[in-house]
Amino acid sequence: MSRPLHRVRVVGTSGAGKTTFARRLARALDAPHVELDEVFWGPGWVKRDAEEARAELRARTAGPRWVVDGNWDSRLDGALDHADTIVWLDHPRRTVMARVVRRTLWRGLTRRELWHGNRETLANLRSADPHRNIVLWAWHHHPVVTERYAARAQAPGSDVVRLRGPRAAERWLRALETGARRRS
Repeated sequence: MSRPLHRVRVVGTSGAGKTTFARRLARALDAPHVELDEVFWGPGWVKRDAEEARAELRARTAGPRWVVDGNWDSRLDGALDHADTIVWLDHPRRTVMARVVRRTLWRGLTRRELWHGNRETLANLRSADPHRNIVLWAWHHHPVVTERYAARAQAPGSDVVRLRGPRAAERWLRALETGARRRS
């Protein structure tokens, strides 16, 4: 990889493994990690005021190095335009669907807190509203995310690293981690 990896944004469909990948990447780069869901969701699954959330995000990404995961494109309003690289976890729909179903069931059964007291519930799986049912959200948004980042990846001078599938993502990350260990 020839581009610098100082300010990295990790994107992909729900269930692609953005947060897990971003945490590992942040460790390899010795950079802070920021999860956009934590920034934009408030207690009770209420979306935070967009400007307040963007101000927090700008403060948390003011340093020279960081890794941010999440999409939230409709609320960013340029707050992450200073990223030097976008890593797109472009996994097949069947992969992300299997992952998001497993993750949602596990979170619902364990009642694990995500951020600000928020927890996923199994009851949400019965909802036909994609804004309440993360599995439906992932299904409906997979082609939207694919279209958005495919267009960006094809643009001249693109800042997108497209990792097609979990194996490609793992290979890329391991190579980076190995390089980081050699430098230390």
